[in-house]
Amino acid sequence: MLPAARPAPPFAVIVMGVSGCGKSTLGALLAEALQCPFLEGDDYHSREAIAKMRGGEPLGDADRWPWLERLGKATAEAVAEHGVAVTACSALRRRYRDRLRATIGRPVELILLENSRERLIERLAARPGHFMPVNLIDSQLATLERPLADEDALSLVTEEPASRLRERVLARLEVRQFTA
Repeated sequence: MLPAARPAPPFAVIVMGVSGCGKSTLGALLAEALQCPFLEGDDYHSREAIAKMRGGEPLGDADRWPWLERLGKATAEAVAEHGVAVTACSALRRRYRDRLRATIGRPVELILLENSRERLIERLAARPGHFMPVNLIDSQLATLERPLADEDALSLVTEEPASRLRERVLARLEVRQFTA
């Protein structure tokens, strides 16, 4: 069930977490409900970064900064054009989230999706052909800095159906009533 009223734009929602947590699924559902663009963070990686990950090598900051800049700018443009945008992005470290918020330049709602290592591996193994190999999950989990209280992120465990997670996020957005 959708909320009675949408939060006042402009704002962005970043659905974050390690690979296999369900960012893309939830992000697409949120964008559909909010009638706004959905930006898939994977689409903004360079070919070199994708090749690196496909080869089983974790990305370093030098690989991530240009990616975060591209994704942040694209999110900012989508928010400017549509008032709201939903972006799926690992955003594993605080400094990456800070960079995204600074580049977007509008209120940002963070949604952290979490699950057990075993469940994440199971999900990654079920995605044949994706560039992110299962063996990089430990690197991502080690890199993840869960948002602190001052980031006011909503943390969800992705064992509930995606539609239920969407409802929980929409209820939070309705309560938040973002203003310009």
